[in-house]
Amino acid sequence: MAFDLNAYFARIHFMGDYAPDLHTLRQLHLLQPCAIPFENLDVLLGRRILLDDESVFEKLVTAGRGGYCYEQNALLRRALLEIGFQVEDLAARVLIARPERMPARTHRLQLVTVAQERWLADVGFGGKTLTAPLRFVLDSEQTTPHGVYRLTRLEEDYLLSLREEDEWLPLYRFDLQRQYAVDFDVANHYVATWPESHFRHHLMLCLHVFGGSTITLNNRQLTVGGKKQELAGAAAVYQALQSRFGLRLDSPKHGIEVETFAAAFTLLNA
Repeated sequence: MAFDLNAYFARIHFMGDYAPDLHTLRQLHLLQPCAIPFENLDVLLGRRILLDDESVFEKLVTAGRGGYCYEQNALLRRALLEIGFQVEDLAARVLIARPERMPARTHRLQLVTVAQERWLADVGFGGKTLTAPLRFVLDSEQTTPHGVYRLTRLEEDYLLSLREEDEWLPLYRFDLQRQYAVDFDVANHYVATWPESHFRHHLMLCLHVFGGSTITLNNRQLTVGGKKQELAGAAAVYQALQSRFGLRLDSPKHGIEVETFAAAFTLLNA
C-alpha cells in the first residue's frame, strides 16, 4: 500500500499547512506519539514485523495499530521525507536498564536538518519517548512537553538522558554513523526473536497525552496519569488495548482476535 501523506495526517490529527520547517517538525513530533501507541503485540504473537514503508503505513495508519521504535520512526521518517526534510537514520545502544556490558545497537532514531541546524528526532522509545525534537547541542537542558532532556558526550558517543527529579537517567548512547535499511532489518529480527529479549516477555504499551502525562500498560498494570491499576485478566487487558490506547483490532491482516490475544497473554504470565 503506497504511502499517503494525507492519511498519515488524519491518523495523527494534524491539520493546517506544512513545510520542511521547525514548526512542522515540532507538530508531527508531538502528535504522532499522542495518537499512535508504542506497542509490541506482534512480537508477543510471533508475527513477522516488516519495516518497508508500505508495510509500516498499512499497519500503523490504515489498520489503526501501533508499533515499536523500528516502525514508529520509519513512519515519521517517510512523512518527513515526503514533506521535504533532510533525514539521516541512526542507531543507539539502550542504557535505561543499566546493562553491565556494552549492549548492541537495538534502537532506531534519526537526525533531521532544518535550515542547516540539526535536530534529534525519536518517536519510538516507549514511556520515555521524546515529544519534541531536540536541538543537537551538548550540555544544554531542553524542555519538551513530557520531560527535560539533554545531550552529552560519553567517550566517543553521544548520550541522551532524561531528568527525573534531581538525577539524570541515561536512556541511550549513539554515534552519527549512517544506518541503512538492512541494519534495521537485522536489529529488528534480533529484538523480535531473541529468546531473552524483553519484548518477548512483557506486554508494553504507551500513549502520550497532551499536557505532559502518559498512559502505559506493562503486562496487567495499567497506569493513567501516575495512578496504577492491576487489570483482572486477559479480557480486561484486551479491552484496555482498545478503550485506553485506541488500537483497532479488527483488521483482516493486522487485527487480533480476543482468543488469540488471550492465548499469548496466558503464556506471558505463566
